[in-house]
Amino acid sequence: MNAPWTTSTLSHTLWPSALNSATTAMLCLDPHQDRLLDCNEALAQLTGQTRDHLLSQSIARLFPGQLPQLISFTQACLAQQQGFSRDFCLQTGTDDTLPVELFASTFEHNGTTCLLLLLMDARHYTRLREEAEWNHYHRSGLLQWRQIEEIFSDIERKNQLILKAAGEGIYGVNAEGITTFINPAAEQMLGWSAQELVGRNAHEIIHHSHPDGSCYPMHHCPIFAAFHDGVVHQEDNEVFWRKDGSSFPVEYTSTPIEDQGRLVGAVVIFRDVSERREADRRLRVALSQVEDLKRRLELENAYLQEEIRAEHNHREIVGRSEAILHIIRQIELVAPTDANVLISGESGTGKELIARAIHESSQRRTRPLIRVNCAAIPRDLFESEFFGHIKGAFTGATHDRTGRFELADGGTLFLDEVGEIPLELQGKLLRVLQEKQFEKVGDIRTRRVDVRVIAATNRDLKKDVAAHRFREDLYFRLNVFPLQSAPLRERIEDIPLLALHFIERACRKLNKPVLPLSIGDLHRLQRYPWPGNIRELENIIERTVILSNQNRLHIDLPTPNAPGENVLEQDFPAVDSTSPGCTSPVCTSPGCTSPVLTERERFQRDRENLIAALRQCSGKVSGRQGAAALLGLRPTTLYSRLQKFRIDATHYKSST
Repeated sequence: MNAPWTTSTLSHTLWPSALNSATTAMLCLDPHQDRLLDCNEALAQLTGQTRDHLLSQSIARLFPGQLPQLISFTQACLAQQQGFSRDFCLQTGTDDTLPVELFASTFEHNGTTCLLLLLMDARHYTRLREEAEWNHYHRSGLLQWRQIEEIFSDIERKNQLILKAAGEGIYGVNAEGITTFINPAAEQMLGWSAQELVGRNAHEIIHHSHPDGSCYPMHHCPIFAAFHDGVVHQEDNEVFWRKDGSSFPVEYTSTPIEDQGRLVGAVVIFRDVSERREADRRLRVALSQVEDLKRRLELENAYLQEEIRAEHNHREIVGRSEAILHIIRQIELVAPTDANVLISGESGTGKELIARAIHESSQRRTRPLIRVNCAAIPRDLFESEFFGHIKGAFTGATHDRTGRFELADGGTLFLDEVGEIPLELQGKLLRVLQEKQFEKVGDIRTRRVDVRVIAATNRDLKKDVAAHRFREDLYFRLNVFPLQSAPLRERIEDIPLLALHFIERACRKLNKPVLPLSIGDLHRLQRYPWPGNIRELENIIERTVILSNQNRLHIDLPTPNAPGENVLEQDFPAVDSTSPGCTSPVCTSPGCTSPVLTERERFQRDRENLIAALRQCSGKVSGRQGAAALLGLRPTTLYSRLQKFRIDATHYKSST
């Protein structure tokens, strides 16, 4: 077939004889006219058709649906004078097709280049080749088989060395979950030997339970899923169980094994991550502690900055009255101790200033003084404010919160208006004072704390105890060292010093020269009853400095008996107690017939007066049309009293 066929190479008598005697199907064709010139009997037998019938057909009909490929093939053969293809199917007489291999060569016929095609049954010749190859290997003898066996043995030995050297645990399972092999690292981690594991169900021995000990069904196991779905499975939050019954956290990969397109098992590679998990846990704890300390320092810094910026009643205790000297002596006595202190007195008498002086004179002065205004904390947030909470403890708790007790650890906690603490929380406060430990809201961990408590109140806690509004045991725990802050009307001799102190500070704040205070103004200040005490004096002085023009001050004092303010006995006009017209509510003369109010009646009267003002102002507290203006009070004072009487101004917004 290497040389083209030509008419000169075969005589006219030899050609038909040679063509018909060949056992290989052959045909001659004119590719230019799509015409069969001749074919032999072997082709007729291969197609199941007669030779005459074949010669009456075009070449395209012998290869139906393959005309483009046939044209391309014949053109390539004409150009190269020979060709070969396995891409054709021959039409048979049973309307079936037969894959064939084509060998082509050119020859000359009547001045035209034609093609001689040899057609071979592709399936038949494939079988022949396979048999020939089999016979070849069979004749090669045992020597070649032994060489192949040595190759596989060497591969197996190297694989075993790799398995033994691997630091990760490796084992294999078949499609039924039966262990087929296990490496030494896996034996060491699991405590099972290869002899004990191979041939047994791996899941039932080492993977049968979750970390909490609950059953781990085999059909949920990702290792088994690998040779069912053919997907690689990776897990990092499961455990394997040792022979001694203990478990250890693992990371593993289960890779499916295929054999001729069929899933036959999986190989599992795992590692013990106990040390890494423990390191991660310690790191999380350390980071949590660092974060807690960071938040605590940030909060402490915020409180300290707030204290620095805040306007206190005094930067130092000002006065030389006997009442002030007595308080200073008591501060010097109690400050070096850790005793709890209860400061009682009217609003605006400097209770916080006394608490600050105690703290600054104590050994705790290097730690913060944390102030809590108990009257300003919503009822349902007291516990979180005092003790803190953890993330998720309640709706809205999006992060951990450090409570005031924890912030004051090692320092002092000042509980202002301690009488406003809800009764149900007083027991928890008592426990912290007694046992010096607490739990955050939502947390189960008990924390120890070292805090000195200084409490202040403008209420009579003894009466609250008698009325069961305040726990007696908590009262005695807070009242270890009682202090009474004197009202300003009982320390008249301190008013000039206080007034000058406030004038200097207000002028410095407003960048004004210090203005003098006249003797007349001092006498007027000393005659005024000061229901708002030192706070009221400071506010009046600052307002006077703001309104001052040139170098002159003009003290403008409110009417002493303004509605809603505390009115002293001496503020009432003198009334003859024996006259029938005596109506003084504070008259105690023997012949007086005016009614005397009990403390409860007075409390109820004052409460109803506030409610009446709120109703008249439709619940508005501040502003020109607010209840504070109607009562002659500052809005902050009215808010404080509403807290005291437990009145919610929003309930009266729709009132007329």
